[in-house]
Amino acid sequence: MTVCSTVRAQDYQYELDPEHTTIGFFVEHIGFAKVFGFFREFVGSYKFDEETGEVSSVIINVETDSVFTNHRRRDAHLRSADFLNSRKFPSLIFSGEIIKVINEETFEITGDLQLLGVERPLTLVATWNKSGVYPFGDKNYVMGVSARGSFKRSDFGMNYSVENGWVGDTVDIMIEFEAIRL
Repeated sequence: MTVCSTVRAQDYQYELDPEHTTIGFFVEHIGFAKVFGFFREFVGSYKFDEETGEVSSVIINVETDSVFTNHRRRDAHLRSADFLNSRKFPSLIFSGEIIKVINEETFEITGDLQLLGVERPLTLVATWNKSGVYPFGDKNYVMGVSARGSFKRSDFGMNYSVENGWVGDTVDIMIEFEAIRL
């Protein structure tokens, strides 16, 4: 009698480690320089199979009220109805399901960005930096990723100072994270 067994790849659930994750953005400011900001509060998860490179169920939920640019008045303005309207829309959410493998380390993650009650497509280019047992603390299995993308804020109805060019329309996103395998 012959016993046949199939080795099946396994996709593991990963959660963003808030202590080792930065969700940032750049926006042009009156043509002089780009303002850099980030969000302090978020949660995120995805599924990943290291053997096959398959990624699925990507979701990142960001609290808009947590925006920080190191300028108190600007941060208050960003939370206002001119920009993020944090009272009415407390979250911006990226959910991705269409994953295109570019090479062993690079993926295109296409999904939807929900911002200000509007949903538009967004593609992030993600680089898988490293996976392994973390050398400190609980010795969790960790994956490190760098992701980039951009969108036009006017596509979401965020038109403040677009026409006069004081605030750029293009928002460049960068996400640097370590995620813990559950």
